Amino acid sequence: MKNKLKLTIVMLSYNKTDVHPSNFILLGIPGLEAAHIWISIPFCVVYILALLGNLSLLFVIKTDPSLHEPMYLFLCMLAVADLIVCTTAVPKLLSLFWFDDGEIRLEACLTQVFLIHSCSTMESGFFLVMAFDRYVAICNPLRHSMILTNTVVKGMGFAIVLRGTVLLSPHPFLLRWLPYCKTNIIPHTYCEFMALIKISCAETRIRRAYSLIVAFLTGGVDFILIICSYILILHTVFHLPTKDARLKTLGTCGSHVLVILVSYTPAFFSFLTHRFGHHVAPHVHIFVANIYLLVPPMVNPIIYGVRTKKIRDRFFKVFRFSKSLN
Repeated sequence: MKNKLKLTIVMLSYNKTDVHPSNFILLGIPGLEAAHIWISIPFCVVYILALLGNLSLLFVIKTDPSLHEPMYLFLCMLAVADLIVCTTAVPKLLSLFWFDDGEIRLEACLTQVFLIHSCSTMESGFFLVMAFDRYVAICNPLRHSMILTNTVVKGMGFAIVLRGTVLLSPHPFLLRWLPYCKTNIIPHTYCEFMALIKISCAETRIRRAYSLIVAFLTGGVDFILIICSYILILHTVFHLPTKDARLKTLGTCGSHVLVILVSYTPAFFSFLTHRFGHHVAPHVHIFVANIYLLVPPMVNPIIYGVRTKKIRDRFFKVFRFSKSLN
């Protein structure tokens, strides 16, 4: 009752003539406002684990020269993108859940849109180059170090960052001057491109089309190329002479495949329900959208830490050293 009264007051206080509001109101998870405090607990725990896991991963790889290989360097880039994505959204989300502080400045909202979407695009690109690394390592192992030199790795990383920045930079400008004469209330926990499009009262077909094209040119094309790389990898693996060799080779791809499944599954669900899932309950969509931001950054370092012997051994060595100092 209290939450409904608060929402009514906010809506009444909004000036309908202000089609370019300076502030928006994040609503959280519609229908579950009373449970925000309880929902915030696992969200906060997952965020802390994501921070600890990715920072630990970056520290371990940076301090161990033997881990300065293409796969681990790409993993560092992925960890940085993960940290930016979840840190852009979660602090404001927790402020909303804990203190009912849903107000967000227009500039901050548009910054959230840019950082979340651009860094998510970069994550997709890093998955692709990690798949390419696995392809070269398995299908052309003798030339791996010649093909993926440090210069090439840095160039690929820069190209992915540049692609995400250039293609997603128009998003804030496409939203900035839209008239929001319906409401300034965003039924979400963070600012998202489609969430803002839906509360606009202008014609948005061109903006929606641009968003779809960018999504296909980044995540869609990346996913297709990742599948192609694994088809070639499987073709090579099945031609290995022994079963043990086949299993050992496939084992080197296990971490990457798991990370892709964890990341792409909620991403595709969130993307499709936002545009085509009109019958999906809003709280389900928003839950999945938050899982997409929170769970992969937490799970990625755990998967690689547990399944990669070099990272696991280095982590335990650092942990034993710090323990001996105490």
